[in-house]
Amino acid sequence: MKRVTLLGSTGSIGVSTLNVLAQHFDKYRVYALTANRSIDIMFEQCQAFNPKFAVMLDEQSAESLAKKLKLINSTTQVMSGEQALIDVSESNNTDYVMAAIVGAAGLLPTLAAAKSGKHILLANKEALVMSGGLFMREVKANNATLLPVDSEHNAIWQCLPVGSKQQHHFDGKGVRRIVLTASGGPFRDYSTDQLEDVTPEQAVAHPNWSMGQKISVDSATMMNKGLEVIEAHWLFGMTSKQIDVVLHRQSIIHSMVDYVDGSVLAQMGNPDMRTPIANALAWPDRIDSGVAPLDLVATGRLDFSEADHQHFPCLALAYQALEMGGTSTAILNAANEIAVDAFLNKRLKFTGIAKIIEKVLTTLPASAGDTLQQILDDDHQSRELAKRLIVA
Repeated sequence: MKRVTLLGSTGSIGVSTLNVLAQHFDKYRVYALTANRSIDIMFEQCQAFNPKFAVMLDEQSAESLAKKLKLINSTTQVMSGEQALIDVSESNNTDYVMAAIVGAAGLLPTLAAAKSGKHILLANKEALVMSGGLFMREVKANNATLLPVDSEHNAIWQCLPVGSKQQHHFDGKGVRRIVLTASGGPFRDYSTDQLEDVTPEQAVAHPNWSMGQKISVDSATMMNKGLEVIEAHWLFGMTSKQIDVVLHRQSIIHSMVDYVDGSVLAQMGNPDMRTPIANALAWPDRIDSGVAPLDLVATGRLDFSEADHQHFPCLALAYQALEMGGTSTAILNAANEIAVDAFLNKRLKFTGIAKIIEKVLTTLPASAGDTLQQILDDDHQSRELAKRLIVA
């Protein structure tokens, strides 16, 4: 029986993870669930899975949840704050940690899981985008197991040579490049003029995937794919020149590995996050995810096109930050989080997101990023500069 801590249980990845776990109560036991402020969803999840702990990042939300659970005589203990997230991630009573907190807030608990040698199911891009070198060193030093849950990275991982399942042991032999696929989001066919008038409501309506607001906007700008390029660099040891992105409207091929002998291995499936979640949970075995089998005849066709960096400037900025090195990727990520929030709150145009990121990235000097403090300091400076630029 594997004990699971789920960081970010009320988000789309968290809900999908619990859907898979509910099909396999004989194999998995939920140790801890965590969220920010989603009291009602967390209350329902605690009723269904009876975790040992429920952690709310927001203290008032934790108090409200505790009162509701007390009324039904729940045995779940409620905690609050960032340290509580870290505590349940590194606890000796948990085996697997699903890292599904969106944004920089997921960095410290995910890093704690790595330092504790956990079996980490990584859905939080920022752990690698912000602190890739530091994070991967901790994974290796503490013999943690790191399994990617992002559909693209999970696809690549499944297509890698036998024996390279743990990424920090991957040597890249025989691999020429990896190819990340992207749907292109809802604005892939928009003109530059049309992009000027995009609304938050339009941006969060993804054509293929059901995701949270922030990730949906990132998908629309293609920053999501840019962050995945950075993540792939750390997971698989590939340079930016060995990581390509292509548009694939159907989201059926989730990514590919191109070998030097001309072979290209692709992982396919319906666009449903329960597939990579089940794959990472059960590795090296396979379990039922609840996802319908892929019907190739009904799919009919698979289309591919170039991911134009002029049309998607955020993708180009991610490549630029990766090549700049050091904390440049942390600076990029922080500026993006502030810009996306401003857009969602109608304080910034959709096209302004890339402009703010570019200004911050080219203004702030990056540090080496050898320590967590350096990373957190540059993250903070990036956010403050982005806020000032948006107000101006």
